Amino acid sequence: MKITLIRHGESEANVGLFINDDPKRPVHLTPRGKEQAESLAQTLRAETFTHAYVSEFPRAQETINILLRGRSIPLRIDLRLNERKSGLDGFPVQVFINQILHAPVHFKPAAGESFLEQMERLRGFLDEIAALHPQAHVLAVSHEHPILSALGLTSSAEAVVHGSVPNCGRVDLVWPPA
Repeated sequence: MKITLIRHGESEANVGLFINDDPKRPVHLTPRGKEQAESLAQTLRAETFTHAYVSEFPRAQETINILLRGRSIPLRIDLRLNERKSGLDGFPVQVFINQILHAPVHFKPAAGESFLEQMERLRGFLDEIAALHPQAHVLAVSHEHPILSALGLTSSAEAVVHGSVPNCGRVDLVWPPA
């Protein structure tokens, strides 16, 4: 299976530099985020996707709705694509960065998950959809940390934990890896 992982467009949390890891607190795309998604939709127009998945966060769903406009592709919400759980919803991003600084792969916030735990969450997602759709080209809209976690499954956690994925950035993976 081939999967194209997309990070959502620019959100209010990105601009405000605050954490939003609670999907019940709606954080939406900014006008720029909507423009990013529209531009990416044009880029993806020539590609054929067979299935689509999205996290339960409004910003991810707004992004995939723009990307899928005019297409009839089955879309499912999957909580395994959700943002990394930090237990710091509403706090400045720098608070989380300061916490994980000394052990970014292994540190687990009291009410959250470690990078390694997030990687296993993504492994479960990838294994399941590869079994369901072995010949598919799947489109999935998620968040920076889950996408980096998926990349960690194909290289190493240490190699990707400090990486970044721009808003509406794209990562293509073949799963299971060869």
